[in-house]
Amino acid sequence: MTKKTQAEFARNGIITAQMEYVANREKVSPERIRQAIAEGTMVILGNNSRPNVDPVAVGKGIRTKVNASVGSSSDLMESEGELDKLRAAEKAGADTIMDLSSGGDIEGFLRQTIASTGLPVGTVPLYQVAKEAIERYGSVVALTEEDIFTAIERHAEAGVDFMALHCALNMDVIDRLRRQGRVTDIVSRGGAFMTGWMLHHGRENPLYARFDRVLEIAKRYDITLSIGDAIRPGAIADSLDRAQIQGLILVGELVQRALEAGVQVMVEGPGHVPAHHIQTTIQMQKQLCHQVPYFVLGTLVTDIAAGYDHISSAIGATMATMAGADFICYVTPAEHLRLPTAEDVHQGVIAARIATHAGDIAKGIPGAADWDLEMSRARKALDWRRQIELSIDPDHARQVRSARNADDAPACSMCGELCAMKVVSQYLGSDAVEGC
Repeated sequence: MTKKTQAEFARNGIITAQMEYVANREKVSPERIRQAIAEGTMVILGNNSRPNVDPVAVGKGIRTKVNASVGSSSDLMESEGELDKLRAAEKAGADTIMDLSSGGDIEGFLRQTIASTGLPVGTVPLYQVAKEAIERYGSVVALTEEDIFTAIERHAEAGVDFMALHCALNMDVIDRLRRQGRVTDIVSRGGAFMTGWMLHHGRENPLYARFDRVLEIAKRYDITLSIGDAIRPGAIADSLDRAQIQGLILVGELVQRALEAGVQVMVEGPGHVPAHHIQTTIQMQKQLCHQVPYFVLGTLVTDIAAGYDHISSAIGATMATMAGADFICYVTPAEHLRLPTAEDVHQGVIAARIATHAGDIAKGIPGAADWDLEMSRARKALDWRRQIELSIDPDHARQVRSARNADDAPACSMCGELCAMKVVSQYLGSDAVEGC
């Protein structure tokens, strides 16, 4: 018997164990979760064949989630190094992991990742298809349609919880891009592979032409389909151009088909977006794509921050979250420069978490501001121990504090005896705790 998806259960009025679980974590009612999933404005990431997954909800009215991408490349294929990055992402508080391996034993790395974490795991199966096509046929464009669907099936069977698939790319979109021109053309790897294949063979994208087969696989495993943004801008100069908008219209049509089929679906977005385009980008996606969750890559608000792209991304992520984005893919300091290290991963996750938390406060997500209120009270009380406990990265906060302060110092070495909290408490009679 075919298992029902979370979307189908929700539409039948059934609250599942997964819905109860995520409702408890999000501090909202199970009925609210069920209703949002039924509407398509929320998804639960969790392959129904993966026993060790810790389900995560993504969508409207709950905390914005952060994804950390790991994975080997053709230049660096060390599985232990990728596990170190996975552990760094978990410790830093990532909600999900994407294994974007494109070199070495891709499927072996994937199975290792799934076995090593309870976090939901996402992939882009086309990366494996492209690598295997080069090894088997000598060229990416020599891959077959069946190669693509076989890889999707294999990832589903392995336990992948969400997949980015570049379904919303067809000949019309490519023609539009060629006519208008762009600074950076196509920067999506999956989009580039499919564009090369389509132009070489003069045939339509199989993921678009045979979208019903994509839906059948996703439905069987209750995989959340992430419709990949194959035409996303790779420079702020390309943001909101005609090709991007035409691709987004196509995404909306595929989203509608997924919802009608009972498949959980979200949409992947850009990318490089100047600050004044962010709200328009998010609102347009939500309107065209039936308000399904939006998974934003960054966003990077400037192109000049090489080595500091986690900061550029954090600025964009806060603005995107405020505008309605539901899921943020982190960006590390190594973006555009090299494969990230475990420390890069740590910094990327922390930056994204700070950004999304700030956005959640602005959106009024239940409980978001409570954390900040606790921190403010600890600061007023000069309770250093509690401040460190409440910080988003306690180990780093402890290290910074101890570098230039004695353990029993009542204030910090920035202000010393001139500490405003300490001075004012003497006159207002507040309960500042000295020497904590």
